Amino acid sequence: MKKILIMVLLLLVFGLSACATKYPPPNTEISMANSAISQAEKAGAYETAPLELRSAREKLNQAREALNNEDNLKAMRLAKQAAADANLAEAKARAESSRKALQEIQDSIKALQEEINR
Repeated sequence: MKKILIMVLLLLVFGLSACATKYPPPNTEISMANSAISQAEKAGAYETAPLELRSAREKLNQAREALNNEDNLKAMRLAKQAAADANLAEAKARAESSRKALQEIQDSIKALQEEINR
């Protein structure tokens, strides 16, 4: 009876330790978030999506802090969120750039039409 109880306890201990496996450091996710923020900045997100860009930076800083505290799961989640925010900021910046280019083309067409009508 004692042997069975010891075996059950050992199985429980090993089972619980298997559930507590550590996540690897999310270095790739943090690097991707950093790159996404750089791309958003290059696209002009400072002017067109400052809130999203700031959110991305804050989440990246929080991810680095979580990584320093060895909370790899939290760091990974925050890094992915930072990348998503940065991608949104970049998309907004590029959309605004496209909108401005379209407006310039429409203004040029209007000017040409006025010139033709003279």
